[in-house]
Amino acid sequence: MMNQTATVTTAPFVDRRSTRPPAETPVFERRQFTNSHEGLSPKAQELALAIDQYKLRNRRRFITYEEMYEIITSLGYTQS
Repeated sequence: MMNQTATVTTAPFVDRRSTRPPAETPVFERRQFTNSHEGLSPKAQELALAIDQYKLRNRRRFITYEEMYEIITSLGYTQS
């Protein structure tokens, strides 16, 4: 039977979970309709902007169908 000894070298620990200082925080919000408002009709632009504002106000990246319905009715649309 052979005796084997393993040598283990460890690298210094780097904590990557630390937060960035406020000066390095990105200034943009990632949203579903970002940069795609130009080719939309005026009504679609109005809806896209209302959705973007809702997401920013409520700190939401994605919205539910109920939230979409709430936004649409807040713009004055009704069921016929």
